Amino acid sequence: MNNFETKTKNSISRDHYQASLKEGELVMQPFCACGNPLDEDYFCENCGRRCRCYLIVCRDLPALERVQSYIQRSPQFAVYRAQLSGASSPV
Repeated sequence: MNNFETKTKNSISRDHYQASLKEGELVMQPFCACGNPLDEDYFCENCGRRCRCYLIVCRDLPALERVQSYIQRSPQFAVYRAQLSGASSPV
């Protein structure tokens, strides 16, 4: 587990994606509100429930800017909110 995952696990109290840019591509990993990483079915083995991720927590400003552009341009992203890791509320 890296520092970003540890910080996010301790500070986000709802289902969310962790987003970062890797080699210029947006990578998003789903997490349960309890901090457990989720598989493709979004079922949390720890909580015993299916999670719904509508918050995207971005590792850094470039990732946040990419996510915000997707939210503004794509109907598929319109339901999401984004925030920078460590921020208190989504934008």
